[in-house]
Amino acid sequence: MSNIVDPLVARIGSRIRAERDRRRWTLSELAEASGVSRAMINRIERGESNPTAVVLGKLSAAFQLSVATLLDPDDGPERVRRADATPRWLDPETGYVRRQLSGPGFPAEVAEIRLPAGAHVPYPAAAFAFHRQIVWVIDGRLTFHEGETVHELDAGDTVELGRPAPCAFINATDRECRYAVVLVRGEAP
Repeated sequence: MSNIVDPLVARIGSRIRAERDRRRWTLSELAEASGVSRAMINRIERGESNPTAVVLGKLSAAFQLSVATLLDPDDGPERVRRADATPRWLDPETGYVRRQLSGPGFPAEVAEIRLPAGAHVPYPAAAFAFHRQIVWVIDGRLTFHEGETVHELDAGDTVELGRPAPCAFINATDRECRYAVVLVRGEAP
């Protein structure tokens, strides 16, 4: 096993630890609130494990924060975000790539997602409880499950999320799907 620590993975771990400390939660309390094992949270906090999208969704739900907040916690003074310096996170399980387009100080969170062919990324309902979101398919086809409702979305299509429900982003095609997520904090509809 390599001793090299990915800076983004280390930053995610530091952010999760800081959020847990801010709430004065033990590892056990966060594990209980999120449904993620203590051992996994410990490995993530130490920068030894890159969490999957599912794990990040569960942790963000427990903290009542967006996934974007866990991925991009730094609020630097720069208003211009160069493409090669924009934080990108790779889900080690699905190959899903998330790039934060807006910084944490901006009132809306905007992310570009690249969902590989055949990928399936589920999130719990609690991950959507404190946000309003719209998903905009830029290229490809996205099958979006919102609770019991299934939306088949092609390039140019959008869907505004309704009441919090378990959601899944699925690319059932043989080519990458690229979409944007725009999130505004506040009570969900």
